Amino acid sequence: MSSKHRQVRWGLIGASDIAQTRVLPAIKSLGGVAQIVVSGSLQRAEEFGARNGIAHASAVLADAWRDDVDCVYISSKNELHFEQTIAALESGKHVLVEKPMALTSEDGQSMVDLAAAKGLQLAVNHHLPGTVLHRQARELVAGGAIGTVYSARIQHTFLLSERLRGWRLVGSEPGAGVILDITGHDASVLNPLLGTPERVTALAVRQRDWGSGSNQALDAAMTVIEYRGVEGQQILAQTHDSFTIPFHHTSLEVYGSDGSLAVADAMEQDSEGIIAVHDESGHRIINVRARKDPYGEVVTGFVDAVCNAGLPTVSADQGLLALKVALAAQKSAETGATVSVSGA
Repeated sequence: MSSKHRQVRWGLIGASDIAQTRVLPAIKSLGGVAQIVVSGSLQRAEEFGARNGIAHASAVLADAWRDDVDCVYISSKNELHFEQTIAALESGKHVLVEKPMALTSEDGQSMVDLAAAKGLQLAVNHHLPGTVLHRQARELVAGGAIGTVYSARIQHTFLLSERLRGWRLVGSEPGAGVILDITGHDASVLNPLLGTPERVTALAVRQRDWGSGSNQALDAAMTVIEYRGVEGQQILAQTHDSFTIPFHHTSLEVYGSDGSLAVADAMEQDSEGIIAVHDESGHRIINVRARKDPYGEVVTGFVDAVCNAGLPTVSADQGLLALKVALAAQKSAETGATVSVSGA
């Protein structure tokens, strides 16, 4: 059954900016309906519900397990993702959870295991891997367009918008800082493109004064990730992630034995990006297939999986692997050591 043949009923846990601006519009565009919004603040839930046409609002988590709810979208505080996902799965609900799916790999694995045991869908809202830009880039690389892959580089820098300058910049907030917020997105792109991530080395700094006192999170990081490619080769990937760059661009570059591939605007939420290949025949622009809303792609994949008609854009296993890379980068930045992904 295709997602367009079933009206999926949702519970929203977290009256968040991304729920309102990105995921809820995607749900509605597919004919889905949000039955209830739950927040730690009843007033916030009620205001969110009124703004977005949601009939029910609550501050009680268990209210989200209504009989007329098929699945839940969790976009609450990072430290709540684990316990709320476990509760939703225990209650028989499919779950789409924001990244990071958890704050430890052990908690993430517990979420994966419970979903499998319950026969429920668990997916992570990494929006980039499902975009046409990244799908086509993966197809080109897998098809041998640049030969054996040797290295890759991501530029994922921007100036954090004022409306998002809350918990992300507070050092004591779980999951704050650029690594768990952004480097995990990079990993969600690089992992299916390059192979198996094995080791991570990272440096992170604080570059701007955000006016929130001395307890400010690290806002810029550079990371090197060692991958084992499909041909057994060692691949090096470098990422530059930053909240501090006002006149920015984002990109993905992949280098191989027979050429290179570059994706301009690769890490943007709303991208008109370009794919180019440079090889012995010269430099050519690849015709990019019709673009769709990246969050619509995530919701479509998730609903198709719920309806047994496809796979989610980023499965629970893939989300966990992205989390492990980010955790390894964070540990490396804290200790100055190279960190194994398997031990993160």
